[in-house]
Amino acid sequence: PSCRRYVAGGRCKSTARLEGKVVIVTGANTGIGKETARDLAQRGKVIIACRDTAKAEAAASEIRAETGNQEVIAKKLDLADTKSIREFAERFLAEEKELHILINNAGVMLCPYSKTADGFEMQLGVNHLGHFLLTFLLLERLKQCAPARIVNVSSLAHHGGRIRFHDLHGEKSYNRGLAYCHSKLANVLFTRELARRLQGKFQSSRVTANALHPGSVYSDLVRHSFVMTWLWKIFSFFLKTPCEGAQTSIYCAVAEELESVTGQYFSDCQPAYVSPRGRDDETAKKLWSVSCELLGIQWD
Repeated sequence: PSCRRYVAGGRCKSTARLEGKVVIVTGANTGIGKETARDLAQRGKVIIACRDTAKAEAAASEIRAETGNQEVIAKKLDLADTKSIREFAERFLAEEKELHILINNAGVMLCPYSKTADGFEMQLGVNHLGHFLLTFLLLERLKQCAPARIVNVSSLAHHGGRIRFHDLHGEKSYNRGLAYCHSKLANVLFTRELARRLQGKFQSSRVTANALHPGSVYSDLVRHSFVMTWLWKIFSFFLKTPCEGAQTSIYCAVAEELESVTGQYFSDCQPAYVSPRGRDDETAKKLWSVSCELLGIQWD
């Protein structure tokens, strides 16, 4: 029915092949990450990077069987632990000579207050800081293999976010819904500042960075909230399937017309409105330097 078609939203129509190209998708053992990996595995080599290696391996072997592509590989990556992120990057760089597309897809949502191995608030730590560090560690390889793309899965929820520098880790006050919004705003600001730096006046590196909202997707991302899980079940007809939700990620990763588009935010495979806070360059720059400080890295 047309209502269902409306819910499904935009589809990625690109048939671009990725022969000889390598893609990393974080959190690709379930939900939209898995559907993104499934589509891209029909085009080229895909690395599924997940915390749970058993689930990652199960997803990889399912996708290999379905696509006939043996180059779908599961690797361990726990974004809530910078040691794991560094180990993943080190192993990847040692084993793979190429990297063309990095899809920062993994995320946690609405989790009760907890901290990552490094003491960061969990949602900001996984959704923003973990991917920030991963991108930093892999950027040189992306530049060497350019044209290359970085795709950050954000959310419409960024409209409700603000970067609370005075209480970044929610120690003074914590609301799990708002913490999710804050982390998704961080994704938008990171994308904006990363794109600006990659297109700086001294270098146009031919590495693009874009962010996106996948849509409201029926997935287990809401597992930490009983109410949301219940609402999701009731309204499932009005939610995208993971396959529909993956379309904009795939679009940002492969669409030919985005070859030189950078620093943008998409929804339903087209440019979408970014909140004023998501366009604030001063906040973006400050978030960048605070993130570097927290992670103990120098990223100029």
